[in-house]
Amino acid sequence: MDQYKEDKHLFDKKTPNSEGINSKDSYPTGVLPSQSLRELINQKIVFSLEDQIDESQIQPASIDLRLGRHAYRVRASFLPGENYTVMNKIDALGMHKIDLEKGNVLEKGGVYIVPLQESVSLPSRLSGIANPKSSIGRVDVFTRLITDQGMEFDRVSEGYKGLLYAEISPRTFSVIVSKGTKLLQLRLRRGSPRPNDTATRRLHEKVALVDSKYTDKEFAKRIKNGVPISVDLSGEKTNGVIGYKAKKYTSLIDLDKVNTYNFEDYWEIIHQNENSNLILDPYAFYILVSKESVTVPPDYAAEMAAFNPLHGEFRVHYAGFFDPGFGHHSLGGKGSKAVLEVRSYELPFTLEDGQIVCRIIYERLTETPDKKYGSDKLNSNYQAQNLKLSKHFKKEI
Repeated sequence: MDQYKEDKHLFDKKTPNSEGINSKDSYPTGVLPSQSLRELINQKIVFSLEDQIDESQIQPASIDLRLGRHAYRVRASFLPGENYTVMNKIDALGMHKIDLEKGNVLEKGGVYIVPLQESVSLPSRLSGIANPKSSIGRVDVFTRLITDQGMEFDRVSEGYKGLLYAEISPRTFSVIVSKGTKLLQLRLRRGSPRPNDTATRRLHEKVALVDSKYTDKEFAKRIKNGVPISVDLSGEKTNGVIGYKAKKYTSLIDLDKVNTYNFEDYWEIIHQNENSNLILDPYAFYILVSKESVTVPPDYAAEMAAFNPLHGEFRVHYAGFFDPGFGHHSLGGKGSKAVLEVRSYELPFTLEDGQIVCRIIYERLTETPDKKYGSDKLNSNYQAQNLKLSKHFKKEI
């Protein structure tokens, strides 16, 4: 793995001797906003071994991560564990190396590891969490972040200094990716603030985090381990359409192309029925929508949490970040729904209209970001959305 040795040499040369960042944060702990992320980049705490990090990669509360020059097809998913690097595991499990300079196909059902262009040299009290970008989750490309000596997916431990990698497994559609394709977002957090239901209830009473059939006071009582979100199978606001089911045999999707593909070639439309329910076929992939509209205040970030399997053997999200300003009335987002990426496992499972399917966790930023979702500075594809496929497809309904 000569390329790894070359990248590791560059990393060792570029690693700064920083013990922290100088910041005038309003709060000592929390998710870092765009201006703090920019400062980390300027100080080489987050940096690239190849192309310079571009301003377009800086989101309101995260940094877009780019694929590097090569992908490695591997026999199985893995975590390195505390005694191994990612490349140690690729040496043991790798099948072949793929050049991404001019784009290449990642096949449905395959597992691939791609060294990312971005690396980190985190000081103490700074850690990271990653999630797929919204558009990537909506085309069922299962993507996770891995670090050397990593014990968990999508986590960058406090003080980690090293390379970052993406594990990529297209589940429904074979896809084309290239060097520079953005699949993952990285949020950085100072300290270990623990969001709690009491603080979330107070925030809801102040801001109205969701609109629902319940009064704000009634809904606040329903907040437990996050804000509950239910599925809309009524079709009342979408002309009777309640969702989309992915077709099994389709053409490729180039993940760098926008507004390109006819949705009918990839998706079946699901209409509302008289029972207002939906039977999920095992392992099929669905795009559905929440009954509630969601608001994220400009000084908060949110994440859709994995749902307790005791409530049903299904998964509801593959891309879970909500940016500051998502759905906020001041940024043109009044009425923004949460799009749900759904798959049932092993058994058919019946979803009912209004059934709680996930919860959203809100976390305070250290200060209000200088970029907000829905502002003129960002190309916010999903502000004020209802039921909506990824940006790769032409308008569906």
